[in-house]
Amino acid sequence: MQDYTKRSIVSESKVPEVTLGFWIVKIAATTLGETGGDTVTMTLNWGYLAGTCLFLAAMIVLVAAQVRTKTFHPALYWATIVASTTFGTTMADFADRSLGIGYTGGSTLLLTCLVLVLGLWYRSEGTISVDSVSTPRVEAFYWAAITFSQTLGTALGDWIADTGDMGYRGGALIFAAGLAVLAALYFWTRVSRVTLFWVAFILTRPLGATVGDFLDKPLDHGGLALSRPLASAVIAAFMVACLLLIPQRAGQHPGNRQVTEQA
Repeated sequence: MQDYTKRSIVSESKVPEVTLGFWIVKIAATTLGETGGDTVTMTLNWGYLAGTCLFLAAMIVLVAAQVRTKTFHPALYWATIVASTTFGTTMADFADRSLGIGYTGGSTLLLTCLVLVLGLWYRSEGTISVDSVSTPRVEAFYWAAITFSQTLGTALGDWIADTGDMGYRGGALIFAAGLAVLAALYFWTRVSRVTLFWVAFILTRPLGATVGDFLDKPLDHGGLALSRPLASAVIAAFMVACLLLIPQRAGQHPGNRQVTEQA
C-alpha cells in the first residue's frame, strides 16, 4: 500500500533576502548608478545615447549571466543592479532631455511600462513576489520590472527636483519621508508586503538619484560640485565594504512536491 503525502520544501531564490542590509546596499547602488551614469555621459562627454547603449550592453551581458547561474551570487547580482541603475539614469536622461518627452511624460510612460510588466508577471505566475525568482521565465519578468523601476525612479527624482522646484536636497527629503511611511506600514499594518517591496524599490531609486545629483551637480544648481569620478569611486568602495560586512543570503520560497513513501 502506498501513502502519498505532500511535504513543503524550500527552494533557493537567485535574489537576496530582503533585509535592512539589502536596502542599504540598494540605495548605495542607485547612488552609484546616478554618479556613474553622469560620469560617462557628462564628464567623459559620451552623451546620453552612447551612454545608454553602453550600459544597456553591460546590463544584457550581466542579466544573461544571472539567468544562466544556478545559485545566488552576491557580486553578480549587485553588479547587475548597478548596470540596470546606470542604464536607468542614462535612458531617463536621454528620453527626458534628448527626445524632449519631459520629466512628466517620461515618468508617466515608465510607470505604464512597469505596471504592464508586473501585470503580465502576475497573470503568468499568480504572484509578483521576489521570493519566487528561481526560474528563467520569472527572472525575465523580474529584471524587466527592475529595469523599468530603476528608470522610473530616475525620472521621478528629476521631476521632483527640477519640475517641482524642490531641489536635490528637497527631493531627497521627500523620498526619504516616503520610505519612512512605507517602513511604518510594514511594521504596524498588514498591507501587502509584496506591494510595499515594489513601492520601496521604486522610491529608493530617486532617493539615490537625488543624493547622487546633490553630490556632483554645480553649486548654482543646488549641488556640492564634487568630482563625479571621485564620488563614484567613494560610493563603489562603500558598496563593496557593505557586501563584505553585511551577510548576503539567498531569499527562499516555499514549493510543494509529492513524495512517495511506502508504508
